[in-house]
Amino acid sequence: MKKYIIQSLRLTVVLTVLLCVIYPLLVAFIGKFSKGMGNGETISVNGKVVGYANIGQKFTKPNYFWGRPSAVDYNAAGSAGSNKGPTNADYLKQVSDRVDTLLKYHPYLKKSDIPADMVTASGSGLDPDISPAGAQIQIRRVAENRKLSVEQVTKLVKDQTNKPVFGPQTINVLKLNVALDALKK
Repeated sequence: MKKYIIQSLRLTVVLTVLLCVIYPLLVAFIGKFSKGMGNGETISVNGKVVGYANIGQKFTKPNYFWGRPSAVDYNAAGSAGSNKGPTNADYLKQVSDRVDTLLKYHPYLKKSDIPADMVTASGSGLDPDISPAGAQIQIRRVAENRKLSVEQVTKLVKDQTNKPVFGPQTINVLKLNVALDALKK
């Protein structure tokens, strides 16, 4: 019995040092060679930081593309999902309200046209990306509100689409909206 206790304590000490000291230091060291040097990739306009590329932001004006809904109202300090399942009445009402809002601002859409990512929050509540389908349904609204052609906005969306080798295509909403503001000038 004593033998197992000593082995367990040794393993606990080794794993604590490995996972609580060495691994975090290794990740921090590697992060120093990334775009944001471990501090996150910031997006700047005219020398002023307007946000982080990997943290979703709230856009509600009709002349901007909207991101995924957030269960934490885009509060990075409170990153979390809602933990409500697909049979929860509150959750279903929330999703229904989001669908109604989208249909209000996009009267040309049918419910079946709305991609899931535009009415459901991500697990973190801070997803900075939307699907190309999520951007497509908004092109007409954004173009009309900015007095741009649908073709111009469609090209911008296409140019801002991330096409990874593996995984789904995504569009960073902040980068798209910054490019949209630059397009107007």
